[in-house]
Amino acid sequence: MRVANAGKAPMSDPQLLEVDDWLTRKELEHLEFKEAKNRYDFEELVRYCVALANEKGGNMVLGISDKIPRTVVGSQAFPDLERTKAGLTDRLRLRIEADEILHPNGRVVVFRVPSRPIGVPIQYKGAYWMRSGEDLVPMTADQLQRIFAEAGPDFSAEICAKASVTDLDPQAIEWFRSAWQRKSGNPALADLPASQLLEDAELIVDGKPTYAALVLLGTHRALGRHLDQAEVVFEYRSQDTAIEHEQRIENRRGFFLYHDELWKTINLRNPIQHYQQGLFVWDIPTFNEKVIREALLNAVGHRDYRLSGSVFVRQFSRHLEVVSPGGFPPGVTAQNILFKQSPRNRRIADTLGKCGLVERSGQGADRMFEESIREGKPRPDFSGTDDYQVALTLRGQVQDPRFLQFLERVNKELQVVFSTQDLVILDMAQRHDRLTTDLVDRAQVLKQLGVLETIGRGRGRSFILSRSFYRFLGKSGTYTRKRGLDRETNKELLLKHLDHYGRATISDFEEILPHLNRDRIYALLKELRSEGRIRRVGEKRGSQWAKA
Repeated sequence: MRVANAGKAPMSDPQLLEVDDWLTRKELEHLEFKEAKNRYDFEELVRYCVALANEKGGNMVLGISDKIPRTVVGSQAFPDLERTKAGLTDRLRLRIEADEILHPNGRVVVFRVPSRPIGVPIQYKGAYWMRSGEDLVPMTADQLQRIFAEAGPDFSAEICAKASVTDLDPQAIEWFRSAWQRKSGNPALADLPASQLLEDAELIVDGKPTYAALVLLGTHRALGRHLDQAEVVFEYRSQDTAIEHEQRIENRRGFFLYHDELWKTINLRNPIQHYQQGLFVWDIPTFNEKVIREALLNAVGHRDYRLSGSVFVRQFSRHLEVVSPGGFPPGVTAQNILFKQSPRNRRIADTLGKCGLVERSGQGADRMFEESIREGKPRPDFSGTDDYQVALTLRGQVQDPRFLQFLERVNKELQVVFSTQDLVILDMAQRHDRLTTDLVDRAQVLKQLGVLETIGRGRGRSFILSRSFYRFLGKSGTYTRKRGLDRETNKELLLKHLDHYGRATISDFEEILPHLNRDRIYALLKELRSEGRIRRVGEKRGSQWAKA
């Protein structure tokens, strides 16, 4: 829960400005207003959140009149927003944020509803709700059809008309049978004819293989004739700057035939990193098997097979790159990949799930992030991704093994099991990365557990690891530096710089106070200006600051 303007804060607060903007706007498709002065029915709230999600997201606002001219009337509904959020998540499986804004005219409650996944309408108690005037009504059949059509057909489920069952490798089929039987615990699978096994798995339809069957089970000859882009090329270079590869393997056959071999090839050049502090010893491989296998499964399962081009796996001495054609699936970005699932090739994902290689609904990113952070390595890097390819870089160098020891100690002392989201937050805090909005609420919980602390207030607030972490490292001085000097001392440092140089830009001030983010430095500058001690010269990006 985020609280804005507790008391009579200046009206420049972004959330208060947002409220004032709403007062002059019509009730559009992304806004829904209810007075709800005393209470509001939770079931009605759920249905409105469903409707807003089905209409590609929006804000449900309580405490503002729904008739123009709109006014803030205040609302006492849902005093425990964390409990309400938990209830909404439990019913809808959507990440709905909730804000409590203390406007001078009363409390305003805002539920920020994300869009439904592409091609997937949201239902509640048997109906796909939408808004119609002042009412909620079920969506019509043609509206549902348009939503279902957004995702497009599943290419991997389509039949390859020119292929036949003989294009599928018997060895790959038997590997699939064994894996499916082991995962399902169904002994009857062992006695099924191959054709029946594949029909039950929907890998062949009406006696014809699907493209999923070719990708996972196809022979080299079959893929060359019908789907030659279904290829994973492995290259090894010992030097990051090397142009020529030292080893190259082209895997143009069913994935089940080579996925173990590919990992074994990578593992041949997988040095162990050895660390010791006192009696505590770490032996950490440069390339984590779970992370690498998950990256390969993602590449094969989510690439766009309608595009030419192979999946490339490039191994270097300390990092590995996986590049696959087609960009992220619709609705998935590098920022939300931990929370969004949208398998591009559902039939392939379903088959990999039957084998126990992946969870059918998952992207696998959570496992890659969690394993990397637990080993003290950088998080998986998708920065090279664009509309035409997903480029994943996995760096194997352990950054700070003492961070791993600290996590183990906290696990034992607090008896908590950190989720993937928790580990991402802790990793971002130790690397001084600013948390995204969707992580702040969970960071507050970690703060209550005593593993995080905050610096600053409002928009300038940032999170650092707690004093206990730096005491554990024997770096109390580092903690003091990160906490920063007191406010008045920081202001005097800025003034001293202006005494020496006359004028300075915000970038100059960032060098003077590297432990403060830009928002907090601006807050200090505004204080100095209001005190009449400095003045601003110029406007916008080119502006500078000078003594008054």
